[in-house]
Amino acid sequence: MAENNSANIGFEQEIWSAACVLRGNMDASEYKHVVLGLIFLKYISDKFEQKYNALKEEGDGFEEDEDEYLAEGIFYVPPEARWDAIAKKAHTPEIGTTIDDAMRAIEKKNKRLKDILPKTFARPELDKRRLGEVVDLFTNIQMADHGDSKDILGRAYEYCLAKFAEQEGKLAGEFYTPACVVKTIVEVLQPCQGRVYDPCCGSGGMFVQSAIFIENHRGNINNISVYGQDSNPTTWKMAQMNLAIRGIEADLGKFSADTFYNDLHPTLKADFIMANPPFNLSNWGADKLADDPRWKYGIPPSGNANFAWMQHMIYHLAPKGRLGLVLANGSLSSQSGGEGEIRKNIVEADLVECIVAMPPQLFYTTQIPVSLWFINRDKKQKRKTLFIDARNKGEMRTRKLRELTQEEIELIGKTVSQFEAGTLEEKKGFSAVVSTEDIAKQDYILTPGRYVGIADVEDDGEPFEQKMERLTGELSELFVESKKAEEEIRRQLKSVGFEV
Repeated sequence: MAENNSANIGFEQEIWSAACVLRGNMDASEYKHVVLGLIFLKYISDKFEQKYNALKEEGDGFEEDEDEYLAEGIFYVPPEARWDAIAKKAHTPEIGTTIDDAMRAIEKKNKRLKDILPKTFARPELDKRRLGEVVDLFTNIQMADHGDSKDILGRAYEYCLAKFAEQEGKLAGEFYTPACVVKTIVEVLQPCQGRVYDPCCGSGGMFVQSAIFIENHRGNINNISVYGQDSNPTTWKMAQMNLAIRGIEADLGKFSADTFYNDLHPTLKADFIMANPPFNLSNWGADKLADDPRWKYGIPPSGNANFAWMQHMIYHLAPKGRLGLVLANGSLSSQSGGEGEIRKNIVEADLVECIVAMPPQLFYTTQIPVSLWFINRDKKQKRKTLFIDARNKGEMRTRKLRELTQEEIELIGKTVSQFEAGTLEEKKGFSAVVSTEDIAKQDYILTPGRYVGIADVEDDGEPFEQKMERLTGELSELFVESKKAEEEIRRQLKSVGFEV
């Protein structure tokens, strides 16, 4: 077991290193689809080969029977699309065309993948020598499921998505939500059974983390039904591939579409909704949707779609449904464009179960501070809302990026569970349970810091007089150092003919 785990530690990095070989002068947004497409192609080929060899050993001649594969959720890969056929062409000028043809052949044999796979490997901008090198690298990496490493390729796919998000910066918001944010939503909602929906699903991260959560809790992935959509056609295809690798059957519609104008699941009532909609989206077409039945709590302003997203999701909630979504902090207190009235109506409808203020620097894409909203149509604690202030949580993973730890994610989930059970002991500076009446007294502003207060500073045991003597001594020393620095700066300026 230990050996297997240690072997997997560098696997994602190995895949990423292969990706970097391809880059050359291409933008991350371009070569992302090339790399993810190759990962997908190698994976389904390895999976096919595993089953192919097993059928061949049985000796009944069924190794080319497509139904044998489809019955087990394995994609059938025709001979010309199998990795060994591609590997043989790795160092020929037509390697790009070979891969494009392989993608088309796989789509033809597997209806679920129709018009999903990238077919841009033959384009002139893609260096065929480098492409051949990456094919060689992938040839030496076994990606099929084995032992305790059955999600190894899924992890590699997610890892590469994260790395591409890091490189693309602001553009990455269309397809990637940081894993720790998604895990927090999943930890609170615990979507183990029922209909799961994301109306702006990006690359499908919410669904993937739901599946991982179910697996970690020894549940059955077949107990959830997955629904989603996305308006970006490229991102929608990435989601389809991401979910296919994970073995997740999903209904993302037959095409990409704008959720507000073309709701692909108009009659869906979901048990769980999880989403990270675009922050503060303007010009979303409010004027054309003024009479929409989704706006039960008020017409959202044309300049900001935050409460349009929220009301769309509430509209799609089942009678006992719950939702978790990421919104910019402005949604907690804004009064402009009627947002204050909409927020008031949602609070008074007793839908807001919990608000979590998240720490800064979680996103590659923006420095806008965000919060998690948890809405529940059937709250156990009526007329009460839990506020959690997690702004001081998380650890810096890079100079610019912070992540919540697994322990912190579990703490937030546990705090919500205890609130629901009525056993929560509030912690000053972190959590507070507030009645709807008290929220009304605050003009329905939902900023957690307003309710949880400031944490008590722990007494370090040092007597006050002794502490002040020590601190003033340290301050005196700093003043001396400051004066020396000032004199040195004056001396240096004077040496070059300037007086201060």
